[in-house]
Amino acid sequence: MASHRKSRPTGTRVAGIRTPALATAALTSVALLSQSANAAPTADDKPSLEEVEKKVDDLYRQAESATDKYNAAKEKTAKQRKRVDTLLDDVAERTQKLNEAREELGSFASAQYRTGAAAPDTATFLLADTPQDYFDQTQLMDRMTGRQKVAVDDYVTQQSETMKKRQEATESLETLTDSQDGLKTAKATVQRKLADARELMSKLTAEEKARLAAIEKEKQAEAARKADELARQQAAQQKAQEEAAQQQDSGSSSSGSGSGSSSSTAPADSSYATKADKALAFARAQIGKPYVWGAVGPGSYDCSGLTQAAWKAAGVTLPRTTYDQVNAGTTVPLTQARPGDLVFFYDDVTHVGIYIGNGMMIHAPKPGTYVREESIYYDGESAIHSVVRPA
Repeated sequence: MASHRKSRPTGTRVAGIRTPALATAALTSVALLSQSANAAPTADDKPSLEEVEKKVDDLYRQAESATDKYNAAKEKTAKQRKRVDTLLDDVAERTQKLNEAREELGSFASAQYRTGAAAPDTATFLLADTPQDYFDQTQLMDRMTGRQKVAVDDYVTQQSETMKKRQEATESLETLTDSQDGLKTAKATVQRKLADARELMSKLTAEEKARLAAIEKEKQAEAARKADELARQQAAQQKAQEEAAQQQDSGSSSSGSGSGSSSSTAPADSSYATKADKALAFARAQIGKPYVWGAVGPGSYDCSGLTQAAWKAAGVTLPRTTYDQVNAGTTVPLTQARPGDLVFFYDDVTHVGIYIGNGMMIHAPKPGTYVREESIYYDGESAIHSVVRPA
């Protein structure tokens, strides 16, 4: 594709005449000034169509990476909020028990006051900042009745546990605040990258947009060709495996050893295929729904939201983000990819699709697009990171 940058004027040229050095320098200066004056800065500074395409693609990828960070922050925030709520409920319950224990000790103090008993000094104990220190200093427990000792033990236990839970709740609240800040930062990053991409596209002329569409069509044709090539490789490999299995079964039968080897792998394969069929049926039903960053359905999805929902329909729980999903299964060679496997993309593992066979997948590509079937080579062979079998 030719660059769209305008070439600069060649400047003044004096042919067939010898000029003194001073005249030559003057002519050179005039030529440079003329060149500078005639050049159009705005046109010269304008990036080429290829540069715009690469920049837009990079921005979308950065947005997708930021989306994964947003998803992780959102998941962490939700877990932290749940923990904080649990701790606060626990603190409230323990505070109630502490108050009940305090009231029981207060009843002993009131009885002492009415009877004029000198010991034990329960009222003084209740006013102590650290009850255990008070025990150590006065040996209060030695002078208490059995019922009083039980009440004091309960009070001390409740006070210690309540203080511990309050500290945990305070620390969890601080962590929750940090998580919420991280969530806001990730969200802002996604929005900024998408806005930058839209701005770049808005500056293209109709002709440039048409040429970009033509480039994209060429890329899709190449991706389809690569998918067909992979499908042929996988078919040949499958045929070779089947022939090898038949030969092995035949040999086992003739030797009387049975077919335990093939039967041991059949149930696992059958089980995975059943789950994969359910996951793929779900994914196909989502085709045409819009990509929305951070979405997990049912009306829209981002890439990992779609794969998570698809496998959930098959009874398999996957993590939320791509860089967690890539570790949630067994990595297999691309030539051994089977329907239902997850295909991950880019070195930073920021995109994922669900393999449907013949070099094709279902995925939620990027903002402004819809869930669709597409070649796994949609962004070139080098973009493929790995294939993972999740169940």
